Amino acid sequence: MPHATARTTAPPHSRSALHLEPLLADVEQRLGALADAMRQRDIPSIEGQADGLHRALVQAVESFVQASRNGGVPEPMRLRLGHASGQLARHREALSRATAALDRAIDVLMPGTAPTGRVYLANGMTQALQRGSGLQA
Repeated sequence: MPHATARTTAPPHSRSALHLEPLLADVEQRLGALADAMRQRDIPSIEGQADGLHRALVQAVESFVQASRNGGVPEPMRLRLGHASGQLARHREALSRATAALDRAIDVLMPGTAPTGRVYLANGMTQALQRGSGLQA
């Protein structure tokens, strides 16, 4: 049974890569699907893709943490995860900007309906904006 022996003697990070590959591929696929939904401005699809991406990310991050504790994660896998993280940050920023633009449009169309506006920061956080502060996008 040479196949079983080869498996047990493989470096720990090789075994990690085999386990992590489908998880990372799922995250990458879901990021692509979210980008497509955002380009199409398909709100129900955006929400569904975001939920699926969140679940995939939770599972992948947990597995990456466990793999890093048990022998390490191969460099190519870490680079792919870093790239996926960058894509996620760009999506988050695009959604934040779109939400801020929508909030400003609502404030213009329906003045006085909201007590204050919100400023959406690049990190996804929000900050209260006092009326008449003169902040422009």
